[in-house]
Amino acid sequence: MDEPIRDTRTLVIQLRDRIADLIRDEDLQPGDKLPTEAQLTARFKISRPALREALKLLEQDDIIYVEHGRGRFISAISAVQVVRPITVFESVTDMARHYGYKPRNRVLSISEETPDATIAQQLRLDAGERVIRIERLRLENDTPIMYCLDYVPRSIVPARLYDIDWSGSLLSLLEQHKQRPRMSAAAVTAVMLPGDVVERNDLRDFGPALLITETCFNAVGIPVIYAIDYHRGSHFSFSLVRK
Repeated sequence: MDEPIRDTRTLVIQLRDRIADLIRDEDLQPGDKLPTEAQLTARFKISRPALREALKLLEQDDIIYVEHGRGRFISAISAVQVVRPITVFESVTDMARHYGYKPRNRVLSISEETPDATIAQQLRLDAGERVIRIERLRLENDTPIMYCLDYVPRSIVPARLYDIDWSGSLLSLLEQHKQRPRMSAAAVTAVMLPGDVVERNDLRDFGPALLITETCFNAVGIPVIYAIDYHRGSHFSFSLVRK
């Protein structure tokens, strides 16, 4: 059956997810052989280079393994069902959509400023370099489900701040400047929203949050975003595999 990809996520990421869905939907077991590259390119109507990148991601996640000369096979770890693994790198919007949400962004503030020591260290900035600070709420209908702070080196986005629509995808914006993030290093903590954020934005009912602080890197390992994202605890959960 032909299954062309039509959604707006990065092609390689969505293709990885579709192949993972195929493994589950067709009940492929550890040791079973994955369909060939020719079969997968025909099924999803994508190029072979994109397919190989997606397969590399599945191999990195230990979902499949390669036996040279024989093909790709389903690994033992594929039998472990993990909902929204925290190891998956994806945009905040894509992540929210996986939960069934259709979030919209409310831009609270945009500014250019001198970074504090933590931000400068995370973004590997030299003395005197400045950052763009983007403060946003993500809402499902009218309910705030995320409070987000993003810091981007000013040198990456040289345009005037108020000429840019900051309500859209930050990853797509950086892609326009050939700086799209491809990976990240993150930490997760259970917290409450800072008191000043609660008062300023009337978020008294937000409740406990999962705070993810994340430094995102481009394809050559240069940090391009430092993100501080508070996920509403009543709306999000993450899983992991221990191995």
